[in-house]
Amino acid sequence: MEYNNNNRGAIFKNDRKEKDTHPDYRGKINVDGVDKEISLWVKQSKDGKSFFSASISEPYVKAEGTPPKPIADELPSMDLPF
Repeated sequence: MEYNNNNRGAIFKNDRKEKDTHPDYRGKINVDGVDKEISLWVKQSKDGKSFFSASISEPYVKAEGTPPKPIADELPSMDLPF
C-alpha cells in the first residue's frame, strides 16, 4: 500500500535563518495533489500573544543551463599604465 501524501506536509526549524525577514520554520506541503513550500514566522500580537504568520509558494527550482559567470566578471577592474 502506497502512502497518500495528499493534503499533508512537514515543517522544520529554519537552520539557515540569517536575517529577521527569513522564516523561522520552512517545509513542504501538498495541497490537492500539488506540491508547495510553506514558510512560517513566529510573531506576537499587540496584546502579546504568540502566533504563526504563514506564506505558501511554488517550490524553488534551480535554473538549469545557466552558464557559469566568467572569472573576469568577479575580478576588480584595473587601469594598466601603458
